Amino acid sequence: MTGLLRRDRDFRLLWTGEVAGQFGSCVTGVAMPLIALTVLHADALTVSLITAAAWLPWLLVGLPAGAWVDRLPHRPVMAVAQAVALLTVASVPAAAWAGVLSIGQLLGVALVRGTAQVFFQTAYTAYLPVLLPSQDRAEGNAKLQGSASAAQLVGLSSGGALAQLLGVTGGMLVNAGTFMVSLLCLGSIRHRPAAPAAPAPAPAKERRPLRRDIAEGLRLVAGDPWIRSFTLFGAASNLALTGFQSIQVVFLIQHVGVSATAVGLLIAASGLGGVLGAFAGPRIGARIGTARAMLVLELGLPALVLLIPLTTAGAGLGLYLAGSLCVSLGIVGGNVLKAGFQQRYCPTGLLGRVTATASVLNFGAIPLGAVLAGALAGWVGLVPAMWIMTAGVPLAALLLLASPLPRHRDFPTDACLAAPADSADPTTTDSAPEAPEAVEAADGDRPRPWARHCPGTGPVTGRQPRGGTSGETPNGTSPTARPTRFP
Repeated sequence: MTGLLRRDRDFRLLWTGEVAGQFGSCVTGVAMPLIALTVLHADALTVSLITAAAWLPWLLVGLPAGAWVDRLPHRPVMAVAQAVALLTVASVPAAAWAGVLSIGQLLGVALVRGTAQVFFQTAYTAYLPVLLPSQDRAEGNAKLQGSASAAQLVGLSSGGALAQLLGVTGGMLVNAGTFMVSLLCLGSIRHRPAAPAAPAPAPAKERRPLRRDIAEGLRLVAGDPWIRSFTLFGAASNLALTGFQSIQVVFLIQHVGVSATAVGLLIAASGLGGVLGAFAGPRIGARIGTARAMLVLELGLPALVLLIPLTTAGAGLGLYLAGSLCVSLGIVGGNVLKAGFQQRYCPTGLLGRVTATASVLNFGAIPLGAVLAGALAGWVGLVPAMWIMTAGVPLAALLLLASPLPRHRDFPTDACLAAPADSADPTTTDSAPEAPEAVEAADGDRPRPWARHCPGTGPVTGRQPRGGTSGETPNGTSPTARPTRFP
């Protein structure tokens, strides 16, 4: 244990809780499909619906969750979300032992746990920049992403073994235990954000309605070419990624003919790519430029995912490993680079709304991908469905060619995203600043009404607002992402 983990107790606790949570979640990621397949005898469509249900809450509550998180202390939100997830997951083995487990309950567990995950992920994304100073965030992102990928590797490989040892439902107890570890770690963090001076209460008519915060998040994401491009790419990529991931257990067991234990080991081995990507991503970015590295990691390596549908028994399992290792390496490496960029680019006061708005599209595509893959498996067959969904991964990455990435060597290095002038907090005593005029990007991007000057994107052609830039905070104050997903 070196560097940041050794010298920062609070980060060490956050890291421990996150690693434990990732391990348990990956055990459940193997256990839930196995429960549906082997205990409740579900078909491919039903298994994909369970995957979809876990991500559906991003479409249902993602937007208001971002606005709420920006108004609430982050750590208590994370703790409540983990407590809800703990109780929900523990209900599965309890129902199985009572003989009342059903597909309906699995769907309900996935929905409730997914809703808790919406609030946890949004608060967690906004909390890390508060916990760490700007000079430590690159190291913090790499350690969280790399360790989470390692925990995924161990969790996925343990999922099949735990199913053999404890039964497929008994493995869910492991996930419940990891949520307890996460809760204890969160409760032990000593860091408390400095509380600003309390302003005088605003009249009720001046208090910001929730829908105004939601609309602001939508405008910010739609109006900035960097955030907009990453959001659209993330949604398309997650549609394809989750599509093939939601049917890969069925594919490996029914088509390739491997055992439940071997499924866990194969999926876990692919997680080695994520571990490598977490540490290789920043190094590649330092050598060739972060924007160029993003293209290599997200467009080049994941194209080898097309080896997965060619998988056969025996030596043919190497095709699955090669394809899944490369896609995992590329995605996690790209996630680390993008996380560091967004933490610099998005001021803390806007981070919850920006993250949640982008996540509604990014994670909202996940249930659609899962349902689409399950439907295709029933309509055209399991193997053709796997071909279609894996082909979508490199096709989605082509969207990055229409982003600012090809025109730059590196991401912008300063905080460049600013709130619209009408987002000024009405509870403050200062008068609202005047809205900045549009910024015309020299590289051909359309004007961005809410951005101020970013390095490499052209000069400011309009006035700066009176009293400084609206929503401006110190540089580098803002999300990390779960491995293999695009927040």
